[in-house]
Amino acid sequence: MLIIGHRGARALGPENTLSALRKGMACADLVEVDLRLTRDGIPVAIHDATVDRTTNGVGPVKGYTVEDLAGLDAGEGERIPTLQEILGLVHSKTGLVVEIKEPGTEAIVVSALMEMMPERLFLVSFHPGSVATMKNLLPGAQTGLIYSEATGDPIALARSVQADLLLPRWDRVSHELVERAHAAGLLVVPWVLNTEDDIREALRLSIDGFSSDDPCAARRYLEGLAAERPVRPASPGGA
Repeated sequence: MLIIGHRGARALGPENTLSALRKGMACADLVEVDLRLTRDGIPVAIHDATVDRTTNGVGPVKGYTVEDLAGLDAGEGERIPTLQEILGLVHSKTGLVVEIKEPGTEAIVVSALMEMMPERLFLVSFHPGSVATMKNLLPGAQTGLIYSEATGDPIALARSVQADLLLPRWDRVSHELVERAHAAGLLVVPWVLNTEDDIREALRLSIDGFSSDDPCAARRYLEGLAAERPVRPASPGGA
């Protein structure tokens, strides 16, 4: 079961910063970042459309040049990193999940990714059109559709945009959803699981992975739960 560090590891460091990514990389199979473009068209990691919540600045991300953003404090002295900096950090070490926050930015993001591909890459978005565009631009990458609210048939929608993963909010996951998604060839990777009880339920449902704000705690929970599972006795005469 894959563990993804949500916004790096937002419980362990300022979200979407190099510090949070480093801490997430210690335990996660992949780390996730949210990408937006600066005024000068540089992909940077920040969740919100404005810098107000996560930095000491104010105003929209697209109102800043990358040089301007470098002067903001994103928490504990960290800066808002560029995608290029993130790729340099994770290269050959950890997989990367890239969430496209802004439709229309896919080509710029994919161009940057192609210069330094992570060892494993998921390209994901809430926007179906963005998922389809990313699959077209980078056919070899695994793409995923994120959703939090009822969307009719999310499995059919994911398949219609050639997604490989379904990323539902955790409270949208059910045994039926997992079975139908697997039958359609989709991996199910919900968000955000932070407790041992949630991870126990994830094991019961046979999901393929999950994102967590604290991937190191999630790793401990997962290993502990795996140790609790009974080992089947060998068949008589079997190997």
